Amino acid sequence: MKYRAEIDGLRALAVLPVILFHAGFEWFSGGFVGVDVFFVISGYLITTIIINDMAEGQFSIINFYERRARRILPALFFVMLACIPFAWLWLTPSDLKDFGQSLVAVSTFSSNILFWSESGYFDTAAEIKPLLHTWSLAVEEQYYILFPIFLMLTWRLGLKRILSLLTVAFVISLGVAHWGAFAMPKATFYLLPTRGWELLIGVFAAFYLKHNDYLKSDRLNQVLSLLGFGLVVGAIIAFDHSTPFPSLYALIPTVGTVLLILTAVPKTWIYKLLSYSPIVGIGLISYSAYLWHQPILAFARQRLLGEISDVLLLLFCLSSLVIGYVSWMYVEKPFRNKKKITRRSIFFFSLAGMTLFSLSGLITHNNNGFIDRYPSFLVDIMEVTKSHIDERDDRKCFRVDKQSSVPNCIKGSATGVPNFAVIGDSHASTLVSELNKIFVNNNSSFVQYTKSACPPIFEFIDRAGDKCDVFIDNVVSDLASRNIETVILLARWSYYIHDDDYSNANGGVEFRGRREAYSAGDIPLTSNFSSRRSAILEGYEEFVHSLIRNGIRVIVLGPVPAHAWDVPSTIIKFSQYSDHIVSLPPLSYAVYEERNKEVLDMFNLLSKKGVIAFVDSGSIFCNGNSNSFGDKVCHSIENGEVLYYDDDHLSNSGASILLNGIEDLLFK
Repeated sequence: MKYRAEIDGLRALAVLPVILFHAGFEWFSGGFVGVDVFFVISGYLITTIIINDMAEGQFSIINFYERRARRILPALFFVMLACIPFAWLWLTPSDLKDFGQSLVAVSTFSSNILFWSESGYFDTAAEIKPLLHTWSLAVEEQYYILFPIFLMLTWRLGLKRILSLLTVAFVISLGVAHWGAFAMPKATFYLLPTRGWELLIGVFAAFYLKHNDYLKSDRLNQVLSLLGFGLVVGAIIAFDHSTPFPSLYALIPTVGTVLLILTAVPKTWIYKLLSYSPIVGIGLISYSAYLWHQPILAFARQRLLGEISDVLLLLFCLSSLVIGYVSWMYVEKPFRNKKKITRRSIFFFSLAGMTLFSLSGLITHNNNGFIDRYPSFLVDIMEVTKSHIDERDDRKCFRVDKQSSVPNCIKGSATGVPNFAVIGDSHASTLVSELNKIFVNNNSSFVQYTKSACPPIFEFIDRAGDKCDVFIDNVVSDLASRNIETVILLARWSYYIHDDDYSNANGGVEFRGRREAYSAGDIPLTSNFSSRRSAILEGYEEFVHSLIRNGIRVIVLGPVPAHAWDVPSTIIKFSQYSDHIVSLPPLSYAVYEERNKEVLDMFNLLSKKGVIAFVDSGSIFCNGNSNSFGDKVCHSIENGEVLYYDDDHLSNSGASILLNGIEDLLFK
């Protein structure tokens, strides 16, 4: 296969935006499409090699996997090995346990399945996973287990039939991807069936160039290569995590990539740009740089408290290129040299590496991240997270039918008919364990109506496709069938109203940017702040009044202060080399009040009118304590008890404090 320098330049165009996107630079909000560019390039290059060998009757599946092993595994194993000591030193036991799982998954090319099951690619939790980026390698390797076998079985059928079968697979894969980007976004993002069409675009390019020459028209090549470059760059700049992906939107960067492969030929401006030696150099080290950037950024976020400065982030990005060069020069290149490293050696190395990393991962996971090496006071904090997540699993409170999820979870005393209910999102579900104790003591019971990311308002649609509007409608219907006298409401209102997340680096005053997107009623997802805020507040007030009209007493718990970092994990990280708990910087009450101003004003007004009974969470968790500047603050620890099990969800201790005194409000 003839070397094409511009393809390496195209790799540079793919890897740099991915690195800068993961670093969090806003100009590269769509930098994740660099992975899609890689998929198309990979589909083109690998298919070109296979069909050239098949056309000459020289294709060998053993040779193919040998090339893949030389290309992928040495640098990958080097990065995995380098991650282990940092994971041991810096990760909490729960994170280290997850890291052990990822070692097994990466070694068996199934990390895309693992990360799909754990969290979304754009979730904040994903930022601190050192091996998250290996999901794309897993997709490619799964594809290249199947694709050569497909060609071997169908080669005698002829070109037309092969292309017909591939076209059918392409259409099905793209169609499912577009549907799944809205209906099942996490699975669609990570899994091969909805990513295969991107590799197939490169496959089609390989077949085309095998049987056709490049376009003869210099002018047409110029126009199409500029168009392709514009499509890729436009996606990098214009897309963000709210873009449904990989839906039809993904055609923009992938079609742009294939246009560059087909038309960025000598005499075009884009060819000159992509074949410029410094850009080609970045392309040559792109695989190693890609492997290194995520661990560097993830471990930095694990270790450094608060928001990382842009300067430091840029240095981390540059370091991934520098280390990537070292990895390319001293790991990648030597292992590709067949004279120095034989086939037998590379296969033995591959099998040994996969086995050792899998065993290491299994041992780490089965030993719960070696939790016993921590002092007992930190182990107690770790248990806060584990036990509360187990108790809070609100999925156990749903009966699933063909249309939707209907709540069916009664807590408290086993005797009598429940006449209380708790309604809200995951913040409401954190109260259930402590509420259960209160209701058992009072020989009463309640119904749990909670669903993550679903606040108690009408016509609310979660971007993740959780159908909150259907859930709330079912809650209302179920309420009508029961003798419910009192309802407790709680939700994370600032999350829905502001549609963003923020850093606590300076007391919770720096905004990190958009994290999720929601729609309230007829307000579109791209609406301005004022419209979204009004729709959410009006929807909530309408929901409250609908309860009142049905003779139900409403108790509203004010929004819980969100600390913007995982409280137990951060305490553990900064206390593991100490003999006592290291307190975290508190949250500014002024910031809490400002971010929740709209709902607090509404709650106070409804309370004054006697519509609701309002419990001010802010006054409970921010109870007069001040920092060194005399500002009122909200703490995450009280009397040695950790009040949160992550950055914003209350632990059982926190829930107990919030509910202290509510017993009289409930039963008098």
